[in-house]
Amino acid sequence: MHNLAIALHKKGYRVTGSDDEIFEPSKSRLEKYALLPAVQGWQPQLIEGRPDVIILGMHARKDNPELLKAQELGLKIYSYPEYLFEQTKTKTRVVVGGSHGKTTTTSMIMHVLKFCGVNFDYMVGATIDGFDTMVNLDNDTEIAVFEGDEYLSSPIDLRPKFHHYKPNIALLTGIAWDHINVFPTFEGYVDQFGIFASMIEPDGSLIYFEGDENLRAIANQLPANVDAIPYSTHQHFVEGTTTFLVNGAKKFPLHVFGDHNLQNISGAYLVCKKLGISDEQFYKAISAFTGSSRRLEVVAKNDQCTVFYDFAHSPSKLKATTMAVKKQFSDRKLVAVMELHTFSSLKREFLPQYHLSMECADVAYVYFDAHTIEHKKLEPISASDVEDAFGGTNCKVFTNSDLLFEQLRNTEWHNCNLLIMSSGNFSGKNIKEFAQALIK
Repeated sequence: MHNLAIALHKKGYRVTGSDDEIFEPSKSRLEKYALLPAVQGWQPQLIEGRPDVIILGMHARKDNPELLKAQELGLKIYSYPEYLFEQTKTKTRVVVGGSHGKTTTTSMIMHVLKFCGVNFDYMVGATIDGFDTMVNLDNDTEIAVFEGDEYLSSPIDLRPKFHHYKPNIALLTGIAWDHINVFPTFEGYVDQFGIFASMIEPDGSLIYFEGDENLRAIANQLPANVDAIPYSTHQHFVEGTTTFLVNGAKKFPLHVFGDHNLQNISGAYLVCKKLGISDEQFYKAISAFTGSSRRLEVVAKNDQCTVFYDFAHSPSKLKATTMAVKKQFSDRKLVAVMELHTFSSLKREFLPQYHLSMECADVAYVYFDAHTIEHKKLEPISASDVEDAFGGTNCKVFTNSDLLFEQLRNTEWHNCNLLIMSSGNFSGKNIKEFAQALIK
């Protein structure tokens, strides 16, 4: 939300906002643009000035006093994604969806377009090198690139976010059950992607990973005026610890690695080709792509150890990320650490989905905080519940983050990598500071 506020401010709009708590880095960034509210909390009197538009964030509640005042005054209320569409409805919209890889693939497309000197609007769920904000909206752009999230739009708009965008070019990376608090069955979850695909504009395109049977089924149901274009893992080879793309007789070194990233590159290539980027431009640009924040991000390294930090939290992401690091550094031991933090991951009935998801690691540590479970009002789970669910012989469960991080400090990191995965922060740990201290 604060990125959208900054983007609209830069576009020349008068922007105000409210929140009950504002944390870093949002606080400093809003302050930089003189957008930080003078007082935190909800102030219905601000709405009485009758702004042209209210943009409602997902974390507001239905009984929010400012929302109630806006409804009472009959003001136009948009959800975040609804307003992004409103700003870009005359442009060529590229929307990247999928249960995994959508942030990285969106970042790749953005990186290539910028590298090639193309101006465009965008919204992405991570910080990317070379981009000041995670949202950009301009008057003179013809292309908009959005990460398409399947989570709900707002407390009064329970449609998935990506159902608002009506793409001209859609990309789907794959489907693996997530957000079970909203989509309690896998079938219901898959349906959301089918609905998204059905909303592609006439003469548009669906670019999809052909290794996913559910995406193949969706592609087969598209109307005749929408192209279905499959992709797979890009041709490549690994030399030392560097992955090279192969395009004809040419090879291109990458900063990123792993099968998922090689699939993401294939999808990004097809999108960029649709947008007029040549092969020569694409491969030169993608060779310079260093990744996005918290997506297999290297946070510290020396000659004997690399510490990676990744947003992975779902079973499919854990498996793919762990496998990618182990495969790329096959001669090094791998210690993988993950935090159960999301609603889905902490639900007792969902835990079996994690079975053997970290089996590629030599040592696997799983952490959860009982207070998080209590806060989310979920049924309590035990360390043995989690250990049984993950299975294998390499897994140990911690419920105290201090003990976990002490275990990591006492580990011998000679010829050994550390992979830290979480959508949280292990109950207040500064991962980057810890990693940098560890390798010293």
